[in-house]
Amino acid sequence: MKSLNLELAWRFVLGRKRAMTMSLLGIVLGISFFVITQAQTSGFEAFFIRTILGTNGAIRISDRFQDMHGTVRSSSKDGRTKFLFNSREGARYTEGIENPVLLRNALDHFPQISGISEILQGNAVLSGTSRSQTVEVHGIDPSEHMMVSDLENQIVQGQLNTFDLQPKSVLLGNRIAQRLLLQVGERITLQGGTGNIQLRIAGIFETGVSQIDKSRVYIHLPIARAFLGKRFSGSIFQLSMFNPKKAPEISAQIQETTSHRVISWQEREQVWLDVFKALRISSAITVSSILLLSGLGIFNVFAIMVIEKTRDIAILRSMGFKPSDASAVFLWQGGIVLTVGIILGTIVGILATYTISKIPLRIRGIFSTDSFMVNWDIAHYAWAILISIVFVSIASLIPARRAAKIEPAKIIRETL
Repeated sequence: MKSLNLELAWRFVLGRKRAMTMSLLGIVLGISFFVITQAQTSGFEAFFIRTILGTNGAIRISDRFQDMHGTVRSSSKDGRTKFLFNSREGARYTEGIENPVLLRNALDHFPQISGISEILQGNAVLSGTSRSQTVEVHGIDPSEHMMVSDLENQIVQGQLNTFDLQPKSVLLGNRIAQRLLLQVGERITLQGGTGNIQLRIAGIFETGVSQIDKSRVYIHLPIARAFLGKRFSGSIFQLSMFNPKKAPEISAQIQETTSHRVISWQEREQVWLDVFKALRISSAITVSSILLLSGLGIFNVFAIMVIEKTRDIAILRSMGFKPSDASAVFLWQGGIVLTVGIILGTIVGILATYTISKIPLRIRGIFSTDSFMVNWDIAHYAWAILISIVFVSIASLIPARRAAKIEPAKIIRETL
């Protein structure tokens, strides 16, 4: 009986080629557009996350704080006592890390941390041959900093090895170099801190984050300590993690353990992450309307078909068809259109996503890219297919239930 139901459903589908084709086209476009929009928004979000992780790390540890309201003592079920600090609002901060060596030893007990870079920050005036600009000085150990950033891949002119081997050298953001007309190998002067210092440009980097590229310079940590007059304290730690998604959890543990202000990349970039989330949801809702319209189209086609095929259904019922068989014919029709739509929509989505990824697009601002960024994620296809199944199933079920309620004797008497 199932094969007969399927055969009848197939005949009904072929009998309404134009209407079924339009419904099928709506499913194909709905699935492919859903995949495309989600691939783009999540692709740009993933690239943004890689950029900020490669620039400012997964976790940053800065000032030491003292809880001004005491600690809250709580006991666990096994009787052990633990202490929890109050929120940051009730704390007194001491600028920078007081004892980097002790803090580094404490961080060694966190296996999730993959790298630690000590950074000393300060402000200075960078003077070129003709112009000057205020910059943010970051004193780093090059070998350590490569473990927590993508600095090596961000160098667009010069060599990071040159910077590593020459203590009296500097790395400049590309916006600084463009504004001051500076080239690799030229000498610049940093003014501020304890005086002036002359350095040679070893390289120029571009992170794609305009605020960083137009203000940040890197120098060696010992040189920065002498220049800024902070020989023993005042630095911060930038950390990388094996799994950056766990940064908020690990940050809370580090803050409770070390009594330092700890910020995860999710907290630091919360505004932009919320923007990308809103874009994903908005595009999903918008594109889902195409699938909804396809479902309404299928509903209209099937509803009209039930009216037109009332006599045929009554005859089949009188020949032994059950109500469930009459309902199954229309459900099979929806299943046929849905299956073909899913297959074609998935194929079109894959091809369109690949094509879009090759389109040139120059973006500089919150990240740097020269093409559309897409994210290949099976979840995008799963959600598109699930939404289409829900809409088409509802659209097919209502006419199918109506077909099952047709009474053959009544219809035959009315047509005699």
